Order: sequence, then C-alpha cells, then structure tokens
Amino acid sequence: MYDPTIFENIKVALENRMYDLDTIEKRIIITNRTDQMDFAILSRRFGIEFMLLDTLALRAEIVLCTSLQDLAGEILEMKGGEPGCSLTLRFFSQVQTEAVPYKEIGQVLYAIWEEEIDVTQTLSSVLGEEPFEFTYTIEADFHTRINEDHMQEIGNFLVHVLRTMEALGRIMEGIQE
Repeated sequence: MYDPTIFENIKVALENRMYDLDTIEKRIIITNRTDQMDFAILSRRFGIEFMLLDTLALRAEIVLCTSLQDLAGEILEMKGGEPGCSLTLRFFSQVQTEAVPYKEIGQVLYAIWEEEIDVTQTLSSVLGEEPFEFTYTIEADFHTRINEDHMQEIGNFLVHVLRTMEALGRIMEGIQE
C-alpha cells in the first residue's frame, strides 16, 4: 500500500488550508501554484502564490521543498536520518524607487517571526524597460525543517503569514504613494 511522504502530507494540509482562506474565508486570492519534481536531482517543490484581498500591492509565495536525501531516508526508513521539508516565504512588490525601507521591513519580519528566519531582500529591474520599475523581493528562509509533527501548527503559521503580509502591505503602499 502507498504511504504518502512527509512532503505530500504537509503539502496537502497546507494547500487545503490555503484554499479555505481563498474560497471559504475570502481573505486571500490564490494567483498561482506549482508542484514540481526535479528529475535531475530528484527533489520536490511546492509553491502557492497569493494576495490579500485588501492589499494588492504585495504578493506572497509559500514554498515547501524536500530533497532526495529526505525522500530516500523516509521511504527506505534509514536510521539516524530526520527527514523533513524546508519552508520559505517570499514576498513580491513592484516599486518605482530604489529607496525601499529595507531596515524597517527586516524589523517587521523579525518582530513577527523572531529568530526563526534568515531574510534576504532583493531589488531588481529590467534595464531599458519603460516605465522604469523595480521588483522588490523579500525572502524568509526558516531555520527549522518541518515534518508531520508540525501539522497542527499550519493554521497558526498562516495567521502569522497574513499578519506579515498586512504589515508589509502597509509599508509597500506607503512607498508607492
């Protein structure tokens, strides 16, 4: 009998909760989802992109990944391994200025997530494109790898994601005015 992997179980639980936030609670709009298997390195990646209904200045993506080592360790029940998944949050916004308040944004992220994350902020543009605008990306990588022991925390995790989006959305709307 087929036994779903940690990745599959967390992906399904996360995806179901996200669609509840979209279709039932009507707090977000899901704009894209990806479910990829990389055959070159035998890894899995699930991503779901969304926006808050009342803050369209910001998009977010939750990314869940697992590696061959994790999948093999789990399926083959290898001793000593602790299979799990990595989790990343990404936030995207289009801005017309290079003067992004990156320190304030970092403070907001660390205030909500404490020391659980590493934050990378990137500003990029396509040269020669008119009108000139930047894509501002904020990436938060979580230190803790997750497994099925974390399933009960998905709801609370999403509450924090939405709080983060609300706070970042206010900042993004402020610099776009």
